[in-house]
Amino acid sequence: MAETEAKWYVAHTYSGYEKKVKTTIEEAVKNRHLEDQIQEVMVPTENVTEVKNGKKTTAPHKLFPGYVMIKMVMNDDTWYIVRNTRGVTGFVGPESKPVPLSDFEVRSMGMKTEAPVRVDFEVGDTVSVLGGVWKDTTGVITSMNTGKQTVTINVEMFGRETPVEIGFADVKKVN
Repeated sequence: MAETEAKWYVAHTYSGYEKKVKTTIEEAVKNRHLEDQIQEVMVPTENVTEVKNGKKTTAPHKLFPGYVMIKMVMNDDTWYIVRNTRGVTGFVGPESKPVPLSDFEVRSMGMKTEAPVRVDFEVGDTVSVLGGVWKDTTGVITSMNTGKQTVTINVEMFGRETPVEIGFADVKKVN
């Protein structure tokens, strides 16, 4: 069951549990430090404009109710974490055996299939933030999430170190 490259898989959930499942899996990944194996969890949505009682509102609606998309390296550990998440009934595939989505299926859903970005920094390096709220802040990288293309750095806020997640494109290594 071992693979080395992360692929998109689909987990079937109880209806209405999609966001709960996403959050629970993300917490398990963080607690077990498996960010390199389960890289992204998403519930695809689209904004839909509704007119109720003469008022226009825009709200996100799930594209695939009852399903959660997971970009992961399939192995016994990751299978176990997802399969035993409360609200998950199984993976999509014959006899509930996980089958990864093809690149065509992933693209048709608007999800990323591109190769990972190469960066010139790693955990332990000091980086400077190039834009956003933390512009001109420097910090040491404590973790990297290649799936989401983000780094986590500690910045001083209110007299204590606070972890902040910033995109790869918004940081540069300090020499």
